Amino acid sequence: MDKEPNKSEHLSNEEVFRRNAFQIIIEMVELSNQTREDTSVLVDEILHSIFFLGEINRPKFSPKRLLDDNEEIYDHLRDRYPQPFSLYSSQIPRRSPFSCVLDMIVQVVGQENEDEIKLKLQTLSHQLMQNAELQILVSSTICISRINIPGSKRYYGVSMSTKGRPAGQIMVAASSFSYWDDYVADAVMTYCPKKTKKPYFDGTFQLHAEVSCQAYNIRKGIEMDPCRSCGNLFGLQSPEKEKHWPYGNCAEVESVSNLLKNENRVRENVQPRPEENRQRAKDEVSKHLKNLLKNQVQFNWDGVFYCPESVRDEEEETEEEETEEEETE
Repeated sequence: MDKEPNKSEHLSNEEVFRRNAFQIIIEMVELSNQTREDTSVLVDEILHSIFFLGEINRPKFSPKRLLDDNEEIYDHLRDRYPQPFSLYSSQIPRRSPFSCVLDMIVQVVGQENEDEIKLKLQTLSHQLMQNAELQILVSSTICISRINIPGSKRYYGVSMSTKGRPAGQIMVAASSFSYWDDYVADAVMTYCPKKTKKPYFDGTFQLHAEVSCQAYNIRKGIEMDPCRSCGNLFGLQSPEKEKHWPYGNCAEVESVSNLLKNENRVRENVQPRPEENRQRAKDEVSKHLKNLLKNQVQFNWDGVFYCPESVRDEEEETEEEETEEEETE
């Protein structure tokens, strides 16, 4: 029988990756069963996201290995969610795993119950960080954005939850192209991939004073000031002079993106997106992404960002409706 690690022992990074992957998947399935809402799309999405990260990890982990070599769980999930099992080795996720965990918890708890949401994330984070020196597949920060009026809806985001530099850069690029609001993606791509501002393109913007955007350390539950990167992207007031996280890694990015996707009054107060040289900026990020996939992690990408089946169906229906409206006109 394998010896269980005690508090003074630390698991290897690879053991932590496998353990956390399995625990997160099991947690997502259990949370999905706790709500009457159909949250299967989030389970589908996180399976693909984790399987992809296992595929590009060194050493590589197959879905079966990430499911603790449990045949029963493997067969059940593969039958229920076939797409992640067939597409993890050819398509890129739109976002990192803990983003899906956050969405699931918000669905189960309700967006208005921010203290309970933070507590659930904190509890899970402590479980996943046990006997581990590094945060692997676990976000360190949550951010809550909202309009400063009574009863306004809260919009959540978490920091990137990957392992290693190539994976983080891949997910920032993927989220810029396929998940984040266009305004937020433009701001991030202004600085990516070299962490310096492009001389030919500026998609940054300043959030209106009516918006609050507050980050918290998930494990400690304490408020965090925006880093210099978030100040550069969104005009958030940052006392930090030195702390300068890679652009796109912070929880503020996802939180602000969700806010802009849903609050037109906030979006209308953001300066118009610059069209000049925008494609050039996207091409630079795309080139970097393809180079990472080919030369850093040896991933044979088919050019498609993974879309969970139910989301894909909704998008296809929307496209069909738009086509019908255009034909009618």
